[in-house]
Amino acid sequence: MYAIIENGGKQYRVSEGDVVYLEKVQAEPGQTVSFPEVLAVGLDDKLLVGSPYVENANITAHVVSHGKGKKIIVFKYKAKKNYRRKQGHRQPFSKVVIDKINLD
Repeated sequence: MYAIIENGGKQYRVSEGDVVYLEKVQAEPGQTVSFPEVLAVGLDDKLLVGSPYVENANITAHVVSHGKGKKIIVFKYKAKKNYRRKQGHRQPFSKVVIDKINLD
C-alpha cells in the first residue's frame, strides 16, 4: 500500500517504513505527527483518489531529526548598471519516518 501526500506545496509518494525529507515540521525529534492531506491511496487492487483529499485518510509518522539542505547562491545582476547582490540560502527540512497509512 502507498499514499500520495501533500506537504509544503509538494507531493510525496510514501509507503509504511519510508524515510522522507519534508519541509520543516513543527514538532520535536521523537514526536509523532499526522498528515491529513492525503491525495490518493493505492491499495493492492484499486486506487482511491480524493477530490482534493481522500475522506477519513491520514498518515502517521515520527520525526527523526531536523536539518538544513545544501547551500545555494542567489545572485541578482543587472548588466552595465553596477548592480550585484549575492545571497546564500539553506532550506530547512525534517527527516520523517512513515509509521502507518490509516484508512478509517
